[in-house]
Amino acid sequence: MIKNVVFDMGGVLIDFDAQRYITRFVPDPADYEPIRRELFRSLEWVWTDRGVITDEEMAEAVCARLPERLHPVVWDIVNNWHQDIPPLEGVYELVKELKGKGYRIYLLSNTCTRFHDFRKNIPALEFFDGEFVSCDFHFVKPEPGIYLRFLEYFRLRPEECVFIDDDPRNIEAAVRCGMGGVIFHGDTAHLRLRLRELGVDAAC
Repeated sequence: MIKNVVFDMGGVLIDFDAQRYITRFVPDPADYEPIRRELFRSLEWVWTDRGVITDEEMAEAVCARLPERLHPVVWDIVNNWHQDIPPLEGVYELVKELKGKGYRIYLLSNTCTRFHDFRKNIPALEFFDGEFVSCDFHFVKPEPGIYLRFLEYFRLRPEECVFIDDDPRNIEAAVRCGMGGVIFHGDTAHLRLRLRELGVDAAC
């Protein structure tokens, strides 16, 4: 019996779109690919999620690999991307409904320490019973350790949890740890259907 519904953040609660940030902050389209590669697809981005380096250290490392003219762009993105995190349609309503029906709601997300500043801009979090973010525990999805530590931290039974994430690799890892899992493709009606199939009271 599912008692706990666990949500990812980027791509589930909020619209995290690296290409949108690149288009917004990078003046010349010829520079889109270097910024995408060296910033959003970098080891440093993962290390900030793991909580082993700061945003400032990430920016400095990325700038060292890019032309000087792009350094202000890197700093601008690092310091401001989180101001553009609109909620995904229908998810707030689903979270509120599930909470009202007695489910416990949790966050399990890869994110940097800046989360603690911008979390107030994610309306759905007001209904959450607990938040487990990678930077605070030094694990990142899809490592098995992050799921096991999450379950241990909140004293949850895996078979009583369902995890919602937009990345199939993260769902596969959660399932291997004994949790239920649903891949979110941006369609809240489909998400509700999949939750119902797992026994969650999530009316379409």
